[in-house]
Amino acid sequence: MSYALSTTGVAPADQFPLWESAVSHTFVPLRASTTAVGPFRGRLRGRSLGNVGVFEATADAHTVRRTSRTIAAADPEFYKLSLQLHGTAQLAQDGRQAALAQGDFAIYDTTRPYTLAFDDFSSTLVLMFPRDMLCLPAGHVANLTATRFTGTAGVSGIVSATLVNLARNLDDPEVSGSFRLARNVVDLLGTALADRVEYADVPAESARAALLVTIKSFVESHLDDPTLAPSDIAAAHHISTRYLHKLFSEAGTTVSAYIRHRRLEHCGQDLADPGKHRLSIGVIGARWGLPDASYLSRAFKTEYGVSPSEYRRRGIMLR
Repeated sequence: MSYALSTTGVAPADQFPLWESAVSHTFVPLRASTTAVGPFRGRLRGRSLGNVGVFEATADAHTVRRTSRTIAAADPEFYKLSLQLHGTAQLAQDGRQAALAQGDFAIYDTTRPYTLAFDDFSSTLVLMFPRDMLCLPAGHVANLTATRFTGTAGVSGIVSATLVNLARNLDDPEVSGSFRLARNVVDLLGTALADRVEYADVPAESARAALLVTIKSFVESHLDDPTLAPSDIAAAHHISTRYLHKLFSEAGTTVSAYIRHRRLEHCGQDLADPGKHRLSIGVIGARWGLPDASYLSRAFKTEYGVSPSEYRRRGIMLR
């Protein structure tokens, strides 16, 4: 589902009230204010990728507030992420303030009051998703709200670059139809947040949850390596192989099963992609660390109930 709104062509006196109504209905109930007198430029576009909302908001200087009263009106329990595409912003929540410049981002929680102020004309990418999508304890996410994550270095820099590219390609049909992309973006965000968690200062259960997010991100970036083994993953994270298996067991799976599932998911995406119809099934499997065509066929049929070739044929027919 896509969404687009602009104040262009609206009577000047009605432009800001329209903007306040738009952001309040698109996200969560909010109050908005501006010190500007006269016309107000505002443009909001976006779409839902499954249960993840991705929006680009471009507007003149204004402030939005999530108050106790607006929370009482509706509390859907979302996390929101704001990334500055252009201009600057000031985010305040939980007694902290984050000054965001171009490329920076911060996360905030719709279940508690916050203020987001834009001092000049600016453009912001907003990601909104259910709180339970993050594989981090809510208590530790609460310690990271209104915290600036730089867009220039480290894991947060990778997250920033990914989100900027997402904004640029929001109207691309392949992007707008990819629910798994949204899931992966949230997982990547979880990795950036986990990097800020001090494992020594949190309960063991919370530390394990944060570590598992980091490990899953590592696996995701090494799926193309057919030799990826639990021992490699454990060594990269300075833990024993036995402890690695324990982490995945507590999550209801095994290391090998998780790797296989993620590889098959990526293979399925490529098989259903008309842009990759010229790639052989063997080539697609090899791209995701499954070079043995017979094994790929057996594993794929076990996972999806059909062979890779039948899955590809059905995917193309559905389009």
